[in-house]
Amino acid sequence: MFKRLDEAQRQAQGAPVRVTVNGAELQCRQGDSVAAALFAGGVQACRDTAVNEVPRGPYCMMGVCYDCLVTIDGQANQQGCMTAVREGMKIERQLGARKVQA
Repeated sequence: MFKRLDEAQRQAQGAPVRVTVNGAELQCRQGDSVAAALFAGGVQACRDTAVNEVPRGPYCMMGVCYDCLVTIDGQANQQGCMTAVREGMKIERQLGARKVQA
């Protein structure tokens, strides 16, 4: 579905970046967006919809559709396609409707 451009291949020669995705370590390329790193790591869905809890993955990869929302370092609703990975980043899938705690 997606492929790297030649320029991106040349830029990716740096040291790998290690992030944690849903508790598992993922090694990705420096300069990649969170969404691109998730795709490259085989992660299909970033979030579940709030109403029907249907899995959604990155779609537009340019900050328009908001299907790539993830929790990054404890901050919810971050656009994965607009955020570059950095060493030690903790990324979590957003899981559907939020529950009211009494």
